[in-house]
Amino acid sequence: MNRVKAIAATLGGLAIAGALTACSTAGAEATLPARNISLTTTAAPASIDVPKGNKLVATLAARGVQVYQCIDKAWTLLEPDATLKDGDEVVALHSRGPIWVSTVDGSAVNAAAVPGASVQRDGAVPELLLKAAATRGDGVFGKVTFVQRLDTLGGLAPAGTCLPGTQVSSPYEAKYTFFVAE
Repeated sequence: MNRVKAIAATLGGLAIAGALTACSTAGAEATLPARNISLTTTAAPASIDVPKGNKLVATLAARGVQVYQCIDKAWTLLEPDATLKDGDEVVALHSRGPIWVSTVDGSAVNAAAVPGASVQRDGAVPELLLKAAATRGDGVFGKVTFVQRLDTLGGLAPAGTCLPGTQVSSPYEAKYTFFVAE
């Protein structure tokens, strides 16, 4: 992620990211235990492997919430709301779409889950393989082809029925890996 750090140093965009982080995930950190996510390449389960011909360009640690809304007395995912870090530096935001936007260079990737490419995790949202549907910009996310959500913790919807229109935020963490075509 030296490229992201170099762009950040050049543009000085992390001050804005820090302000956004304080607003978007306030309170989420207090409800999850602290843990260290290895930011090295990890072998993903075979069902969420990225197809050959793609190379890893970024591995970022995410922390935030999965927001659920009650529809027809059942909890339905509304959106994720998370910040992604490279070490201690916030370098991206993750939100509804799902979309990841670089706070460093403005590039973005919008992706959709690949059907059947998920791995269930005990007590956490599943690990996923997502394929890029659209990209924007020339920065770190500008040419992304695939995204993996790995090492998930938390983020599950509440159990049971609910009152229509109600929303809840469930804290979660994950490691996201981003790939481009070789």
